[in-house]
Amino acid sequence: MTNQELRLSVGASPGQRVVAVVAGVLLAAVGVAFVALPLFADGLLRRLTGPGDAFASYEEARDLPPGLLPSGLRDSADPNQPGPSPFIGLCGLPFVLLGLYLVLRVLRTAAWLDGSRVRVRGALRTRTVDLATARIESGAVSYREADDDGPAGGPQVLAILATDPGSTRGVTIPLRGMGLPSLPPSELLALAEAITTGRPGDGRDGDAHAVVDHLHRMAERPSTD
Repeated sequence: MTNQELRLSVGASPGQRVVAVVAGVLLAAVGVAFVALPLFADGLLRRLTGPGDAFASYEEARDLPPGLLPSGLRDSADPNQPGPSPFIGLCGLPFVLLGLYLVLRVLRTAAWLDGSRVRVRGALRTRTVDLATARIESGAVSYREADDDGPAGGPQVLAILATDPGSTRGVTIPLRGMGLPSLPPSELLALAEAITTGRPGDGRDGDAHAVVDHLHRMAERPSTD
């Protein structure tokens, strides 16, 4: 096993990055506009729906009985009637946060393999797990492929789920990225070697060895889709 750190080809392709960043910025902009709307809505509504020339505002007509007020001021004359609540703007915060998260996720997502230790960087944090000792599982879906060596409808590994033993702390390593249908064979073999380093082959880690076998098959027959 090489001790040189290897950057894995995970993450979005350049085209996907552009689309995701544009979508995230637009989403955040909509959220910001929604947050700022209550700050300007009250004055804007007064200009659009305010009274005519007789009175500029309620303050100039507050001494008149309500029955003598123009219809435009009659409903807005109540000083206790609340205007647009500034708390309505808080509904835009999720859009702002979602847009920022989308941008950070597509720009920051990366993974490195250093010996048997894999370091995965997400939108907000970076986690490191030792693949040689981690609990290895696979994210899988059923598929049917005519030229598959395995049984029809068998599992196709889409990602490696590596979790530190005795905890819920783990990482997810996608097996495709950068616009590729799968990781390059050299990276797949490096992951397989990292998983099997020092791991007993007596069947106690059946899930891990099943993932390793699949990685070898992927490396021997790289997808060209």
